[in-house]
Amino acid sequence: MLTTFRLLPVLGLIVACAPQDVPPPSRSAQFDSYPQRLFDTFEIECNGPGEEFSKTGSRVFECAELLPPETTAYLILNYDGYPQDLPKSILRMVSTKNSTGYRVDAELFFDVPQQKGASVQVPVESKALDQAISALFQSMGGSPT
Repeated sequence: MLTTFRLLPVLGLIVACAPQDVPPPSRSAQFDSYPQRLFDTFEIECNGPGEEFSKTGSRVFECAELLPPETTAYLILNYDGYPQDLPKSILRMVSTKNSTGYRVDAELFFDVPQQKGASVQVPVESKALDQAISALFQSMGGSPT
């Protein structure tokens, strides 16, 4: 018990000295103007093996990526996927014009094609991912919302 009380001032000092400019975890951000640099960078970065970039107008941008074999098998087996059309990881960014500029929303999900009917979209939830997306938005001039 006494050791805990001796560590409190040290913990307080560590917290006080830690950077305070870390954006809150978010998958949305507000930009004053259209974030062309964000979308150009997104397109350039989506060029690795098994990655495919797509764009719908000036609003919707997607990077689709093939998954490792273990993840692919898991998704096909657990979400009744169709083995002839493999699941992919999709990162989608959507921009919407509003009264103060543009809002950009990011989504990350696994797209699991079905033999019949629409694909199943399995959301990916991660605080670390949300933090990384917030940092990206902030570095491109956005304010995470």
